[in-house]
Amino acid sequence: MSGNSTQEEAEAADRAQMVKKILSALFYAIASFMITVVNKTVLTTYAFPSYQVLGLGQMVATIMVLWFGRSAKLVQYPPLDSGIARRIWPLPLIYLGNMATGLGGTKELSLPMFTALRRFSILMTMILERMVLGVRASWPVQASVLAMVGGALLAAADDVTFSVTGYTLVLLNDAFTAANGVYMKKKLDAKDLGKYGLMYYNALFMFVPAALVAWRTGDLDRSAEYPHWNDPLFLSQFLMSCIMGFVLSYSVMLCTQYNSALTTTIIGCLKNILVTYLGMVIGGDYVFSWLNFVGLNISVFASLLYTYVTFKRKPSPAYVLVNNGKVDTV
Repeated sequence: MSGNSTQEEAEAADRAQMVKKILSALFYAIASFMITVVNKTVLTTYAFPSYQVLGLGQMVATIMVLWFGRSAKLVQYPPLDSGIARRIWPLPLIYLGNMATGLGGTKELSLPMFTALRRFSILMTMILERMVLGVRASWPVQASVLAMVGGALLAAADDVTFSVTGYTLVLLNDAFTAANGVYMKKKLDAKDLGKYGLMYYNALFMFVPAALVAWRTGDLDRSAEYPHWNDPLFLSQFLMSCIMGFVLSYSVMLCTQYNSALTTTIIGCLKNILVTYLGMVIGGDYVFSWLNFVGLNISVFASLLYTYVTFKRKPSPAYVLVNNGKVDTV
C-alpha cells in the first residue's frame, strides 16, 4: 500500500508541475502578445518619436511596482548592498539591450517580418543552452527550430520593406533575448536574488545609463515636444505599455523558472502566430508577396510542431544532459 501511495503522490506532483509549466507558458504568451501590439500602436500608429523613452517608462513602472510591493510585504527580495551588482551581472546589461533593440525593431519593421526574424533567437538560445547550461536539445526539437529559421529566411528573401536598421536591431534583439533567457535560468537556479530581485535590480541599475543615452541622443527633448500627450487614447496606450513591460518581465521569469530558456524563447515566438496575421493589418506597413507569405507560414507551422514535441508527455526528455553535469527541464 505504501508503495502505491508513494507512486500516486509522485504522479500527482508530476501533474502539478506540468500544470505550472503550461500555465506559466500561457501567461508569458499572452503578456508578450499584448505588449507587442501595444508597442506597435504607440511607436507606429501614433508615431511616438522615441523607443528609448518608452523603455524608460517600462523601467520606472517595474521599479515602482516592486518597491511598493516590498513595502506592502507582498513580495520579497534582498536589500541593496555592495555585492548585488556582482551577483546579478551581466543581466542588467542584457536586460537594457534586449528592451532597447526590441522596441527599436518593433518601430522599424512590419509586425509579420519582426516576428519572423525573432525566430532566430530560438536558434541562438539552443546554442547558448548547450554552451552555458550544458543542455542539448533532442533531434525533434532541433529539426523544428531549424524549420522555423528556414521559414524566416524564406520570408526575408522577398521582404520588399527591407530596412537595414530594422533587421540589425531585431537580430541584436535575438542575441540579447537568447542571452537573457539562458543567464536568467542560471541565476534563478542559483536561488540567490529570486525572480523579484532580478527584475527590480535589472531595472534599477540600468535606469540612469538608459536615461543618459536618451538625453545625449535628444530623445528626451523630442518626446517632451510630442504633440499628443493630451490625447487620452495615446496616453492610455503609453501607460499600458509601461505596465505591460513589468508584466512581461515577470512572465518571462516565471516561464523560465518552470520551463527551460529555450521553451520560454519559443513560446514568445509561438504567440507570434497571432501577431503575424494581425500584423498584416495593424500598423499599415506590411506589403504582401507570395514568397514572403509562404515563408511566414512555414515558420508558423514549425512553431506548432515544436510546441507538440515539447509539451507532449513522453518518457524520453526533450533535453539531455551533456558533460558538465547540469540538467534542464522543459
